[in-house]
Amino acid sequence: METKAIVLGDLVPCILMALMEVCTIGLTILASTILSKGLSPFVFVVYTNALASILLLPYNTFIVTRNKKDELIPRFLLLGFVGVTLAQNLAFVGLSYSSPIVAIGMGCLIPSISFILAVICRKTNVDLGSSSSRTKLVGTLISIIGAVLLILYRGPVVRDPSSHLQLSAAPKLFVFLSTHENWVLGCALFAGASLAYSVWNIIQVETLEKCPQVMTVASSYSLFGTLQSALLALIIERDPSAWRLEFDMGLLIIVATAIFGSLVKSNVHMWCIRRKSQFYVTMFKPLGVPIAGMFGSIFFADTFHYGSLMAATVTAIGYYTMMWGQIREDESKRGKMDLVEETTPLLQGEDQV
Repeated sequence: METKAIVLGDLVPCILMALMEVCTIGLTILASTILSKGLSPFVFVVYTNALASILLLPYNTFIVTRNKKDELIPRFLLLGFVGVTLAQNLAFVGLSYSSPIVAIGMGCLIPSISFILAVICRKTNVDLGSSSSRTKLVGTLISIIGAVLLILYRGPVVRDPSSHLQLSAAPKLFVFLSTHENWVLGCALFAGASLAYSVWNIIQVETLEKCPQVMTVASSYSLFGTLQSALLALIIERDPSAWRLEFDMGLLIIVATAIFGSLVKSNVHMWCIRRKSQFYVTMFKPLGVPIAGMFGSIFFADTFHYGSLMAATVTAIGYYTMMWGQIREDESKRGKMDLVEETTPLLQGEDQV
């Protein structure tokens, strides 16, 4: 029984979270492939979220009072706009201009951006005398350095098929020395997507306090986000041929992305959060760096850059540093609350005497 409990409590969540990252990276690489073949990223966002909304319809029960509906619908609209229309469109357009390793590297900026936003909005205080605050500041700085490196330095490719024909040509290691400037635009779009996801996380936490049904929230903002994204795509993609789908790899990837994002990933994350904690789930995100590096080295060596992997690794180190500071801060707060709970009855007893 003890062995079974250990397996269920530690090994299974770890394997599931690792698999989620492998699937996420795999789908990101496949999405990058079909986008490079001409599929519009705006159309891709609409189709994946439309299918996800259909799959999530059974959860869209709206079991709330009329007053709650009047309060929650604007929040769902805002969540859909920020998390789907803004963040996903920025991310997939950025993916069409850069690479999956940039998606992972810039995604590691989200905790640091959230920390900066919390400081600006005065929802958290920076106490330089606190070790947790100093750790979070260091993590933020490391993440920003990694993001700058990701934008400016790509480095040599893992295997250049034309290198033997151009032995005398100097390699363009820095982005600003290259004639191909879409890389900078792709990184900038991913940075904007990370900012949008950070804002979306803040809004989502406040929404879940008012409506604890996680899947109802997900279903609602997915539906509103699909409608908003469709309107945006209709404005940008006016050619009807851009919306045409065929029974090929592109359709398969759209279906797989919708099913994985709406049902599989969300349910696995919720199960792991109940078994472990929110921090347990977030600690697996930088695992995408070595996974993307492995896939890139094996399958896309002619377009995979050592510099990008190095920069993404730096952002991952900043991510872990940031999360470590947050964990220490939360532990400190819990310790203070436990101390208050222990001392308050004693003080109340003294007052009664």
